[in-house]
Amino acid sequence: MRTLHGLTKDLGGGFRVRRLIPSAQQRSVGPFVFFDHFGPIEVRPGDNHDVRPHPHIGLATVTYLFDGAMMHRDSLGSVQRIEPGAINWMTSGRGIVHSERLPDDLRASSFTNHGLQLWVALPDGRETCEPEFAHTPADAIPVHEARGVCVRVLVGEHGGLRSPVVAASPTLYLDLALDPGGEFRLDTPPAEVAVYPIDGPVEVNGEALAAGTMGVADGAVPLVLRAKAKVRCAIVGGDPVGPRYLWWNFVSSSRDRIVEAADLWQSGGFDRIEGDDEFIPLPDRPLPQR
Repeated sequence: MRTLHGLTKDLGGGFRVRRLIPSAQQRSVGPFVFFDHFGPIEVRPGDNHDVRPHPHIGLATVTYLFDGAMMHRDSLGSVQRIEPGAINWMTSGRGIVHSERLPDDLRASSFTNHGLQLWVALPDGRETCEPEFAHTPADAIPVHEARGVCVRVLVGEHGGLRSPVVAASPTLYLDLALDPGGEFRLDTPPAEVAVYPIDGPVEVNGEALAAGTMGVADGAVPLVLRAKAKVRCAIVGGDPVGPRYLWWNFVSSSRDRIVEAADLWQSGGFDRIEGDDEFIPLPDRPLPQR
């Protein structure tokens, strides 16, 4: 098992995230090309953790909360409150702009924000599709409980349960809660698979994996998780989609397409979010090399 320790980044206003992929050791796991764990962070009145409007191409963003709330808005006209247990799946395709802000009714409150933000690279033939947005509420996510393990099937299929979330390529995303002594077994893992313990250590195929680290396992053998204490874990994986450039918020198999998207954002050519004129400017760093 390969262990990734990740890097901590401040996205502004004290909003810190732990980024596991991409990393120097592992660029992707299946179609997942980006894995951020944010929080748990205490949000207080006056804090500004808003993510202003910014563009994406060639990927789907997957937002999942354990605690707190966010307000999603995008250039399609979608306005959706994100709450714990739900899945927000936004397909950028040829291009979309979105923001994630604090809901207005919580700006005078103190609360905990905690969750995962993942990006899934779109496969060949879908990279420049029309953008889409889909919200799946928490009560629509299938759940299986047995022998000290609760499994929420966020994306894909497990144990005869299939998530209603529609992915563009074979994708698995599970939220596991293990009780002390609990064991979870995935007899036929995806081609590429990784385990991320959220709040405590877990044993993966006999190897210890600490909280906040990612274990990239061998998809050719069964995946077995054992917990000595109560722990929550995410499992992600699927079929790889092939080499991808990743620069800022853009993912593509074509460097030229990323350059075009950067130029389009710089010139104001992306569709905008109605009623929101703020934006995040292009970063001052070199574009990916051919």
